[in-house]
Amino acid sequence: MWLRIQPEIDSKLGYIATNLDYIWENYKTGDWMLIEEKRYMADVTWSQKKQYEKLYKNIEKNKSKFRGIHLIQFEKTSPEDGKIFLDRKEITKKELIKFLMFC
Repeated sequence: MWLRIQPEIDSKLGYIATNLDYIWENYKTGDWMLIEEKRYMADVTWSQKKQYEKLYKNIEKNKSKFRGIHLIQFEKTSPEDGKIFLDRKEITKKELIKFLMFC
């Protein structure tokens, strides 16, 4: 990534970049949440965790129908080839679909 090789904005100077995988919403009900997906049971990095905490605190001030920031982890690449974890708790494919439906 081009940004990471620029010495003026090196991470040792305090600059970090974090991507977010999904902004999940039901546009009919207004419910929404943020989701970070990891494969092969990877976890969020330290900098991702700090950025998500900061984002969460700011969103919480204006709650509306915000449903939180969540971590979905696949044991391998998807629900089809391994286990699924939602916020570090193992769930089924059916439970994942239900969760994504805001139920």
